[in-house]
This record gives sequence, structure tokens and C-alpha cells, in this order.
Amino acid sequence: MGLLDIFTGGSGPEKALKLKPKVTQKYGDPATRQKAIQQLGEMKVPEAVSVLLSRFTLTVDPLTTDADEKEHTFELVKSFGKDVAVPPILEFLRTSEQAASWALRLLGELTSEEETITACVSALQHLSAHYTRNPEKKVVLLHHVAGSQDPRIPPTVVPFLEDMSDDVKIAALKALGVFKYEPAREPMLKLLTADETARRVQTSVLSALAEGGFSVEGYREKVEPLLVEPYALGNDQRIQRRA
Repeated sequence: MGLLDIFTGGSGPEKALKLKPKVTQKYGDPATRQKAIQQLGEMKVPEAVSVLLSRFTLTVDPLTTDADEKEHTFELVKSFGKDVAVPPILEFLRTSEQAASWALRLLGELTSEEETITACVSALQHLSAHYTRNPEKKVVLLHHVAGSQDPRIPPTVVPFLEDMSDDVKIAALKALGVFKYEPAREPMLKLLTADETARRVQTSVLSALAEGGFSVEGYREKVEPLLVEPYALGNDQRIQRRA
């Protein structure tokens, strides 16, 4: 520690970490939190980014103040630039159960779409191997990769067809729909025909099967009673969507 550090409260990284309790202070004078946010924005060290990201994990009253602070925090993190900001953002996306949408929005500003998809795939792979109570992060990530043609997505998404949350299953089905990924056929048909599968999930499975052009071979007798408009079974045993 240098002489200047004695008067400023420590080095940049140390000072940044000491400000975290103020940044995540939900109650009390908002000016204290806002001053800490501004101080972090002027530090330009990765630790400051990590602490700033923690602001996205809580909501304060009034909601207008919360929204303003988060937008200001977003702009401050973005101002750090790719080299400094992206590594802590990636770590935050991997380890935090909250605020995934803010992390993805920042990555969208600081990196290419391919790099953002890479981050999503990595985070989803981590989630599929680790228990998490809150399904929101999975849904956010799955929605982000939906529509992408990246070949890494289908094998990463298939395990989420067995998730406890119906919202996660539906998001996974939406992400899989654009691919004709044969290894997904059997898990989708098992999900469709399982006794405990909710009707809204079954409808999403039918949509994904139709979009993927999959046959229901081996499951026809179980699938036919589950067909609802606008879905029907063609002569080739493939789910069709009526016009």
C-alpha cells in the first residue's frame, strides 16, 4: 500500500470491494448508494465492475429511482470497455442467479453476438450441472439463444427438457424448434407423453416437433390422444400444423 492509499482507503481493488455494502444497501439514504456507484465508475479496475454488477441484484423503492440507478450503473460498466468489463461480466453471468438479463445486455453492447452466444452456452452448461432454485436465469438464457442457428445450442439445451420448471421446459422447446436436431426427438416425445406433463408444455412440444419435422414413430398411440388444434398427424407420422 502506498502513501496515497492511506488517505484514499486502500488500493483501487480494495476500495472497490469496501464499497459493495453501500452499493447493495436497499434501505437508508439513496444518496449514499448513488455516491458509491459513482465512485466505482471512476476506478476503472475489474473489481469495480464486479461490485457495480451487484447493484443489478436488488430492487429499491421507489421503482423510478431503481430504474434510474440501474441505467446509470449500466452506462458506467459499459464505459470500462471490453477488456476491463467483460471478464467480470462473464463471471457474474456464470455465478449469479440474478440479473442475467442485465449481464446479457452489457455483453451485447461490448462483444459480438457470437461471443454473447458463447457466454450463454457456457452459463447453460454450468446450470445443467448445478442445482439452482430460481428458474428465471435459465429462462432468460434460453430465450436469448432462441432463434440462433449456432450448432452448440441443441446439445446444450436438451437437458433442460427434464427441468423441474415448466417455464424452463417451454423456453428450451422454443430454442430447439428451429433445429432439426435428431437427438432431441426422443426426449421431446417422452416429455409429451409423460403423465405429469402439463398441457401448456405438451402444446409447446407439439409446436417444436412440428417445426423440427420429427416423426412420432414408436409413440403414435400415445401421441394421437394428445393432439390439439392446430396440430395433426400426417400419413408420414410427422406432426403438422394446420393453416
